[in-house]
Formats: sequence, structure tokens, C-alpha cells
Amino acid sequence: MIEGVKIIPLKQIIDERGKVMHMLKVTDPHFIKFGEIYFSLIHPNVIKGWHLHKKMIINYAVVTGKIKLVLYDDREDSETRGEFQEIYLGQDNYCLVCVPPYVWNGFKCVGTEDSIVANCSTIPHDPDEIVRLNPFDPSIPYDWAVKHG
Repeated sequence: MIEGVKIIPLKQIIDERGKVMHMLKVTDPHFIKFGEIYFSLIHPNVIKGWHLHKKMIINYAVVTGKIKLVLYDDREDSETRGEFQEIYLGQDNYCLVCVPPYVWNGFKCVGTEDSIVANCSTIPHDPDEIVRLNPFDPSIPYDWAVKHG
């Protein structure tokens, strides 16, 4: 587990009409502040990443589909520097993942349907505080290919 990353199981209220999927409340102990919420739709086998935020705390939840979220810690002062963390999010693992600033992250849609990823971030989008890399940039030694047995 990468230092500073939190994974919080989320509540779903299900009945014959459908369900309510909780994400983040101001009363939650892990709530910091509200900046904006947005949704990313991602097609099967597509990768969105790499990126890191200098100020923003990311709060991801997947409301439809399934993704593999990959985190990479390249922070010089971190005890987990150089480590990767893979988290599968979706219907079978409905949770909130809180990603601190300066942790590289990217995600890949796995399965056969589009996925919708919600991010309730602590600050509004600011293009000056985000750093982006191609998902296959060799400076992050991660292989996005399917890993068989």
C-alpha cells in the first residue's frame, strides 16, 4: 500500500427499484474539502494516465464498469518510493480511493463495457498543477498488459 493512499468501502442501498451509491459526505472522517466533481467515461482496454497533481487530492469511485487503477509513488521523501499499487474498482469492489498529491496515477478499463469513474477532488481543475505522461513512458516502469497466471 502506498503511503497516504486510503481505500474506503462505500455503502450501497439496494432494493427492487435499483440502488443508491454513496461516495463522499462532508461528515466522513476522510473528507478534506470540495473542489469539484467530474466523471470520466473510458472505453474497454483504454488507458488514461499517467498524471499526478501537485495540490489536488483525488477521490475516485467507479459507478459503472470496472477499472484497474494503478498508483506509482515517486515522492523522494516517501517510505513507499518506487512502489506500485493496483486497485480494481467497480461493482464488485465499490469503494473510494483517496490519492494524495504527487502520486502518479492512471487507470485502464477492464471488461467489455464502458466504465464511468467519478472524481470528487479537493480543488477545481487547474492545468498548472497537473503533470502528465504517456502511459507507456519508460520513466514509470509499469506494464499495462494483461498478466496471465
